[in-house]
Amino acid sequence: MKQVLFLLLFFVAQTATAQSDGWQQLFNGTDFTGWTLKGGTATYRPENGEIVGMAKMNTPNSFLCTTQNYSDFILELEVKVDPSLNSGIQFRSESLPSYQNGRVHGYQAEIDPSPRAYSGGIYDEARRGWLAGLAENGTGQRAFKNGDWNLYHIEAIGHELRIWVNGVQTANVLDDMTASGFIGLQVHSIGNQADEWKQVRWRNIRIKTTGLEADRWRVEPTCPEENYIANTLTPNELRHGWRLLWDGKTSDGWRSARSNDFPAKGWKMKDGVLTVEPSTGGESTGGGDIVTREQFSSFELKLEFKITEGANSGVKYFVQPDLNQGAGSAIGCEFQILDDAKHPDAKLGVAGNRTLGSLYDLISAANLSTPDRSKVFRGIGEWNQARIVVRGNHVEHWLNGFKTLEYERNTPMFDALVAYSKYKDWPNFGNWVQGHILLQDHGNEVSFRSVKVREL
Repeated sequence: MKQVLFLLLFFVAQTATAQSDGWQQLFNGTDFTGWTLKGGTATYRPENGEIVGMAKMNTPNSFLCTTQNYSDFILELEVKVDPSLNSGIQFRSESLPSYQNGRVHGYQAEIDPSPRAYSGGIYDEARRGWLAGLAENGTGQRAFKNGDWNLYHIEAIGHELRIWVNGVQTANVLDDMTASGFIGLQVHSIGNQADEWKQVRWRNIRIKTTGLEADRWRVEPTCPEENYIANTLTPNELRHGWRLLWDGKTSDGWRSARSNDFPAKGWKMKDGVLTVEPSTGGESTGGGDIVTREQFSSFELKLEFKITEGANSGVKYFVQPDLNQGAGSAIGCEFQILDDAKHPDAKLGVAGNRTLGSLYDLISAANLSTPDRSKVFRGIGEWNQARIVVRGNHVEHWLNGFKTLEYERNTPMFDALVAYSKYKDWPNFGNWVQGHILLQDHGNEVSFRSVKVREL
């Protein structure tokens, strides 16, 4: 009843103000003047003031797109979708001959009636994939109502991309990749003949491009913020104790795992990117591993990494640099960074426990956030996000917004895993009170940026 009243009040207010306060209707209710079809060949038709999209077999994603581009705006519309379909609302999107032969790409407000319930998340269509899922926003996951009309409020102002569904904030992203583009209504491709001709409907589509501050909605503190602007901290991050571990320019706060100095060779800093230069492909055979001068116990670490084909590297924590004085890498727990498809290490170990996102040689990575789906990897040459959360003995690995594993240190189970791993001879492995954070030199070119931490 509350949702019905909310939508009714919204519709009444929208009708009363019409275009007098700067809002413009994007759909005239009768035909597709100002719109054009891109991508696939799904069917769209106007009906009773609504846009109806119908799924079609043997065609890629289809998009009914505005012929006009928009930069800063607030967009509001209602959507109702068959529960067996997936859809989305493109914004600041493009279709360029130079990009995958004109494939539609850009930001998408997700419409997801599946049990995953990511409606209102931000998906970067045909580019980076998920920028803001709802794995840690349970309130947002419950906002979308299957089989009913749902109100989307989308703000794209400067670098700030924010979405609300039925008055509940579902996404809060900062990103600087695309400043302008069209708006598009997606009919997703289907693989099941039974889904053909099922419908997604949109109505009351309006946009405002001036005087935006008066119509911005208050940010919900419970909605996770995702910052994709390299080597920066937002006011919200600062309030929550985040700080940059690498300043994007110098070696301040870092040293070699083997000495008190930063390596004289093997590491390059350029244009806000920290890169391990390629050498032999072995552990610490070039410039060697680097570690933080500080040690950490309970903390949250985020960083972005980019790997080359066949590359191997890792982010280690609870590192004890003095333990291993011989060849190879310093000793600590490792978030594995690997080209699973091309590096042989992916097939070693036990049940994939040396693959991307794993706790190296101990626990295999999987998609725990959406268990019916595979790990989310954005690809070779693309920036991927690693996140490590340590609260006392509880540890989590996250890859591109999806949890890949969790475990408890200082337990018989953890000790048993260590006893059957390559770390079995290192006393008290992984159970230390504190340790350094390490970026690994494994002889392959791997880049890092936006390395940030907060202590818990």
